[in-house]
Amino acid sequence: MKPARRRFLAATAAIGAAAATARHLHTRLNPPPALRVNRVGLPLGHLLRDGALANAAPQSTHDCHILILGSGAAALSALWQLTRAGEGDILLAEGIERDGNNAAYQNGDLRAPSGAHYLALPSQESRELRAMLADLGILEDASDPARPRYRETDLVYAPVERLYYQNRWQDELLPQEDGDSRRFHALIRRLQHAHGRDGRKTFAIPLVRSSEDRDWRALDRLTFAEWLAREGYRSPTLLWYLDYCCRDDYGHGIDTVSAYAGLHYFAARGHDGNAVLTWADGLAHLSRLLREKSGLQPLAALPPAPVLHFTRPAAWHAAAIHIAEHPDHVAVRLRDNDSGSVHHLRARHVISAMPLHIAARLIADPARYGFDGSGDYAPWLIGNFALHQFPREPDEQPLAWDNILYGSPTLGYIAGSNQSIRVAKPPRVLFTTYRALAHDSPPAVRQWLLHAPDGELLDYAAADLRAVYGRHFRRLVDSVDLTIRAHAMRIPTPGYLDDPQLRALRAHRSRLHFAHSDMSGYSVFEEAAYWGITAARQVLAAARREV
Repeated sequence: MKPARRRFLAATAAIGAAAATARHLHTRLNPPPALRVNRVGLPLGHLLRDGALANAAPQSTHDCHILILGSGAAALSALWQLTRAGEGDILLAEGIERDGNNAAYQNGDLRAPSGAHYLALPSQESRELRAMLADLGILEDASDPARPRYRETDLVYAPVERLYYQNRWQDELLPQEDGDSRRFHALIRRLQHAHGRDGRKTFAIPLVRSSEDRDWRALDRLTFAEWLAREGYRSPTLLWYLDYCCRDDYGHGIDTVSAYAGLHYFAARGHDGNAVLTWADGLAHLSRLLREKSGLQPLAALPPAPVLHFTRPAAWHAAAIHIAEHPDHVAVRLRDNDSGSVHHLRARHVISAMPLHIAARLIADPARYGFDGSGDYAPWLIGNFALHQFPREPDEQPLAWDNILYGSPTLGYIAGSNQSIRVAKPPRVLFTTYRALAHDSPPAVRQWLLHAPDGELLDYAAADLRAVYGRHFRRLVDSVDLTIRAHAMRIPTPGYLDDPQLRALRAHRSRLHFAHSDMSGYSVFEEAAYWGITAARQVLAAARREV
């Protein structure tokens, strides 16, 4: 080998060794943040899906009065309605996850949502929800239904939102105004106050209070993208904005969701503006208030008595594994989430406040109630990044509560510190990222989620933060908590308005009552609260007939 060749190879080897040493040193000086991945519902969810627990022998048998299965928005709304009516003899089985999609994450003294993070101001048609918020002290004055007054500390603080567009931040989420956007928003202003031929509001929340006018409901035969193309909307920035809104509320974009759902998103609440109700820990705040208002007391274990009686509602960290209705009771096998022990309960009335795809697998003879196995659910990935200091903002633009990037497949990030009242910035902060995993079909995404390495999930969750703050953002991160919700929300695909399964479940009456936002074909707090309160009213009416 020639000397020059040897010198070249030696130099190359030295450079490679130096680079490897530098990478090693960089990793030692900048170790990756502590990472935790919470795959909600696993492995119990798959055991339930596969029927592995259906025949588990119970260790005890008990009778009870009212049993609520689940602890999400619908379950706690049902509990609130029952206790408001004076009923306290209630057992609530928390389900697979306490608070469901309203759950929160805690890091030291900081709290952030690991699920839903805000509640839009309720429409006039959401009468039950307004009553609930008034009872909780959040709605202070409803004397003018068109202009209710909410407690200032529960409204989102400014700056509310910003969009990273063309390498700078702007205040409006619509990238730019053009002819198409003006035409679309003019249509929405008309639809917000439109009524069908039956006299009912064309688009309303809860959904069941919307008009049955067939001309408007015919929109449910198309995807939103098909309708937009038919109506001549071509603006790329408008189409991106509408797609973002659908991914944010429905888990999938305009190519997937129903055209009716797309317009419903903008027109149903009947008011303008971007004000919402929110808290540092998102809707976990509402869950906590509902628990306190209802006097819910935790149980470490079931009492040994064969007949359970509660003067105050009780909550037990258990999940249903089998449900069978009989003429005089509903038999439920509950599994203690901590010990794994199984117990048999015979309840006079049961409110199933769990997602319909789970209920269908637990109930004996599901066809009796109208279950047919239909329904698509969107997977979500939520990331909570604990920072030991705030990152420097590009162009020194103030950090907002909601921070969105134009063109990103993710949904941006929330800065919960925005809801803190203080003179100076806190020393630590949590940024919460949201990503509706709509890049493939929901079943394909769920298969990927089962096997995806933690580092790959972290890359998905951190994409927007790295795009805004650069590669040095990692140095500010102490720890990351990722939450995977593989069936986070039901997607309102074309045909959801007249889904035979949903119509059957809404009409069903027996000792087993159904309460979940799935009953409306999409997932928002307003719908969950309506169905929870409706189920509670059905229980109260049935109990009065039995006296």
